[in-house]
Amino acid sequence: MDTDVLIVGAGPTGLTLGIDLARRGVDALVVERAGGLFPGSRGKGLQPRTMEVFDDLGVLDAVLAAGGTYPVGMIWQDGRRVGEHRMFDADEQAEGARPQGGGAPYTGPWMVPQWRTQEILRARLEELGGRIVFGREVAGVEQDAEGVTLRCADGSGLRARYAVAADGGRSALRRALGVGMTGETVDPKPTLVADVRISGLDRDNWHIFPPRGEDGGFLALCPLAGTEDFQLTAQFPEDTVVDVSADAVREVVAARSHLAAEDVTEVRWASEFRPRAALADRFRAGRVFLAGDAAHIHSPAGGQGLNTSVQDAYNLGWKLGAVLAGDAPEALLDTYEEERRPVAAGVLGLSTRVHRGEVRRGTATTGQLGLGYRESSLAAETRTTPGPVRAGDRAPDAVVDGVRLFDTFRGPHWTLLAPHRPAGLPEHVRQAPAPASYGTGLFLVRPDGYVGWTGDTEEGLAEYAKRVGLR
Repeated sequence: MDTDVLIVGAGPTGLTLGIDLARRGVDALVVERAGGLFPGSRGKGLQPRTMEVFDDLGVLDAVLAAGGTYPVGMIWQDGRRVGEHRMFDADEQAEGARPQGGGAPYTGPWMVPQWRTQEILRARLEELGGRIVFGREVAGVEQDAEGVTLRCADGSGLRARYAVAADGGRSALRRALGVGMTGETVDPKPTLVADVRISGLDRDNWHIFPPRGEDGGFLALCPLAGTEDFQLTAQFPEDTVVDVSADAVREVVAARSHLAAEDVTEVRWASEFRPRAALADRFRAGRVFLAGDAAHIHSPAGGQGLNTSVQDAYNLGWKLGAVLAGDAPEALLDTYEEERRPVAAGVLGLSTRVHRGEVRRGTATTGQLGLGYRESSLAAETRTTPGPVRAGDRAPDAVVDGVRLFDTFRGPHWTLLAPHRPAGLPEHVRQAPAPASYGTGLFLVRPDGYVGWTGDTEEGLAEYAKRVGLR
């Protein structure tokens, strides 16, 4: 074996998974077809639940320092400002990801361009001893009872016990596995997205230019927090062949706003896409797992794609770690698809409804704090009278006896919330009192911050711990 886990793709999914495995002492290798990290801003919005994950993985301070809150939209017409437009509730937009009190410390989205998020994740991965190899394109895959062999375009091969396809919506590894995707076109109109630098436009607002002229498309210029760039978004009529050259990007700005082409002083990155929603038929094929855009493709509306991808990696990491350590049975890995595919299907529907204007963005809808696994085989709710927090739910933050729960949860361990430490509980399992906000009982919290088991007493705890590899 060259490594225990081969992660194909150095995007947010692959880097997050690499970090989670590295902190567990798992030997993993990230391989990326391109010569470097993705250079664009594409997924710029981090949701509250993702900020909690980043807190646990040790990158929150860097993410907070690199980003900022979303600016209020400003609508322009004929070179004049004609009114504000808010995409989020006012309090959420103002507070963003600044830590708050209570069970959900991050109350709104935080803007960080995707390229910067990836730089932060890469730095953390390398700090933990993780490895990335660029310029290695996967062309095929073979599996046997012991492991996976990835065949590369340069004729070389890589061998591991497991592999993860985190190589995007056009995943070469997914295609090599023969796993199909089912979905729909959310909007047939092509969209141009680019990172540009502009003179003569303030950075206090997200500037929106409604459709005008023959092409009938809008233009939006959003200042990217922590940078000197704007993210440009422009939609075109169906069947348009979108030119992504620098000159063409400048022409779009001049045609759809009061700005001149020369006001676009630099075009740093540009791409074109047609919003789709698609879900992989399977999230596991033998020893290979699908995660991120390789498993689900979203409309960018609502900022769900990157965030759902991070959650995939966060769910899979602790399970791979437990199985590779010999603590948990192989069957634990089946719960990855069991838990994540229904969540991805639901989030895909949400992204589509936001795109079509049927649902408003906000913590309650797009913050991902309410997503959980109550129907999972790993959710054991054994209390006679369940309280507000149940098995399968995200474990909320709280302060108990002066100790913050999220500080207790931070790290690759399990946590038992109980009045005292039961005999026989493994030393690496942390213990703290349960807050009143959870309801009565005992709560065993998984490494990914979800409640696995609850009980009125310790009865059944040892049996559950054995089933999930908690030794």
